[in-house]
Amino acid sequence: MKESLDKEKIPHHIAIIMDGNGRWAQQKGAMRIFGHKNAINAVRDSIEGSAELGVKFLTLYAFSTENWSRPEDEVTALMELLVDTISGEVPNMMKNNIRLLTIGDTDSLPRKAKEKLKEAISMTSENKGLSVVLALSYSGRWEIQDAVKSIVKKVEAKQLNIEDITQEVIAANLNTKNIPDPELLIRTSGEIRISNFLLWQLAYTELYFTEVLWPDFRKEHLVDAILDYQKRERRFGKTGAQIKP
Repeated sequence: MKESLDKEKIPHHIAIIMDGNGRWAQQKGAMRIFGHKNAINAVRDSIEGSAELGVKFLTLYAFSTENWSRPEDEVTALMELLVDTISGEVPNMMKNNIRLLTIGDTDSLPRKAKEKLKEAISMTSENKGLSVVLALSYSGRWEIQDAVKSIVKKVEAKQLNIEDITQEVIAANLNTKNIPDPELLIRTSGEIRISNFLLWQLAYTELYFTEVLWPDFRKEHLVDAILDYQKRERRFGKTGAQIKP
């Protein structure tokens, strides 16, 4: 299936809502954290597959601002898993020229998690291959709110006039200001919604939903999503006749 892909139409940026860990664990009669631990294999496969195909950015919705309301023991276990995973994956990222980035309210993360993130981001900062963006303590509404606050401060400081606030100015104040908008969003587990993820950036993104639970997601499922994406006509508000050569 990989050979059937059009190498000229590989999305530069793929975003993934990694959903279904809890249900996967429940199907196996295990605690939810068992699903989160087994999801690491899906993360590795998605990163490897994206790098092999030439994807430039892969954004993974790892922990939303709403996830803080989950049971305390689950949140604690997730944060510990995050620290262990980051520490364990840095050597592999260095070997494969992968850069790590984050978006979200990372100041709200536990101290140890922040330290490991900062260390990993610094160590991989010069890598030129795939950029893996972890969305941590992130939500689209939080990001837009944060951007509005930043813009208001600039107006108050007379660094910006109200009439000069454009879509480009708003985009420049988002967490993703140096990251292109995704061409493809993948959501696993059969849920059909975007769950407060990249609300500004998904304006013209192609959406792909699969029944596969996240811990079972592998390279072949990534290829399936890209094949589906390549069959679509991206018009950006124009007619089909306008975009055809």
